[in-house]
Amino acid sequence: MKRSKINKAIKRMEQLVSEHGFKLPPFCRFTPLDWANKGSEYDEIRDNLLGWDITDYGEGNFDKMGFSLITLRNGNVKLDKYKKPYAEKLLMLEEGQYSPMHFHWSKMEDIINRGGGNVLIRVFNSLPNGEFDNTNVKVCADGREYYVKAGTRVRLTPGESITIYPYLYHDFGVEEGTGAVLLGEVSMCNDDANDNRFYKNIGRFPAIEEDEPAYRLLCSEYPKNG
Repeated sequence: MKRSKINKAIKRMEQLVSEHGFKLPPFCRFTPLDWANKGSEYDEIRDNLLGWDITDYGEGNFDKMGFSLITLRNGNVKLDKYKKPYAEKLLMLEEGQYSPMHFHWSKMEDIINRGGGNVLIRVFNSLPNGEFDNTNVKVCADGREYYVKAGTRVRLTPGESITIYPYLYHDFGVEEGTGAVLLGEVSMCNDDANDNRFYKNIGRFPAIEEDEPAYRLLCSEYPKNG
């Protein structure tokens, strides 16, 4: 993925966040030069991968398969010094983009439409071998419990949310004609390196082609202490 594409996505997400009145923590504004001078007092950000996360899933077609995310807070399942059992993310999905089908072995999360268009989340139960189950799926959304057929796309309009349980396959798309969506995620600790099971074998973090200087560093790029 070209650095210019990553920079453009970050600036676009900053714009959408501002339009919806969401205020980001200071570390989201750190430049690469700022990070070169940050000491151990910022290790929680480094260790827990807080900050910007732009991915094309290694497919090289971000406008079709991609996601822009910010991890705002997170614990750490491997380091005992971080006691937070929860995480929070902010996510942006443009109309025409798609985030591929996956589940989490451990993480439970609520996905919230924070503003913009309507997001469509397709859901399947999973079988022990990792294939889709054809059984009806229990949906828990804003205090309401109901069932839908396997493969149903659950629509979330602004303000609505859905609970995603472990082993529940889900993907994301935007309802045509409704525009970019700003999503929130409130969850158990996030571990992208070990807790994502994609239905198709794809990557999670992009390889980067450096065609221009970085506007912001991604959460996987921080230099070590100062």
